[in-house]
Amino acid sequence: MPKPVTSAAASAPRSSSPVNSPTAKGLKTRKQIVKNWLPRYTGVPLEEFGDHILLTNFHRYVKLFARWHRVPIRGKDKAMTSATAGRITIINFGMGSATAATVMDLLTAISPKAVLFLGKCGGLKHRAEIGDLILPIAAIRGEGTSDDYFPPEVPALPSFALQKAISTTIRDFARDYWTGTVYTMNRRVWEHDAKFKSYLKKIRAIAIDMETATIFMTGFFNEITTGVLLLVSDQPMIPEGVKTAESDAEVDDAYVTDHLKIGIASLNQLINQGLTLKHLKF
Repeated sequence: MPKPVTSAAASAPRSSSPVNSPTAKGLKTRKQIVKNWLPRYTGVPLEEFGDHILLTNFHRYVKLFARWHRVPIRGKDKAMTSATAGRITIINFGMGSATAATVMDLLTAISPKAVLFLGKCGGLKHRAEIGDLILPIAAIRGEGTSDDYFPPEVPALPSFALQKAISTTIRDFARDYWTGTVYTMNRRVWEHDAKFKSYLKKIRAIAIDMETATIFMTGFFNEITTGVLLLVSDQPMIPEGVKTAESDAEVDDAYVTDHLKIGIASLNQLINQGLTLKHLKF
């Protein structure tokens, strides 16, 4: 009597069934979620990330990094594009404090040794001119996102050791920089608001952006060594200083190359010297 025909599905191991996959029963812990979501957002397996991370809001940074290192850009069909060369991965996570918090949470899946955000900001004081670099010593938490991580009275601070390494690298490039406090907010269109501008003058911040405070706070929360180097791209306190498509393109052409090179060199300094950066503890 002939044996019954066995289908491939029937003969396949039980573990290959979607019902029995690791995620079929749900993601129950934070660790499970971030390990699943970081590849989902980037298209990159966990083991293929570098252990030193550059964060950016702009695809141009990723394109330059990939071209300089002759590596592919990954995740073009995902929420976050990236490129990896050696021990450094650059990720374009998008714009705003919510996405900044998201990428910092997701990076706990790989426990990076250092994360450096290369962002653009608006200069609030006349001395911070377009093209200048700002190395923040603190940020004012005006964005609201960081309130989900810590009470309002907890200050938003970078890792001192990482900021020190960035400072050294800037000088190696024969550049100077401003330091001071950055005001971080969620609101994007405010340049017309005289009342808000008056408030900004009172708090004495040197610059304004949408990510720095969030990255400092989520770095602290997640025990990730975190630093920020900002490029002044506009001067929003005066009408002629408000960013336009033309002025932004001019900033990119003139200043982004150095900004990115300094970021890469800062992380390479840590890697080559074998420095261990432990995040600050209050």
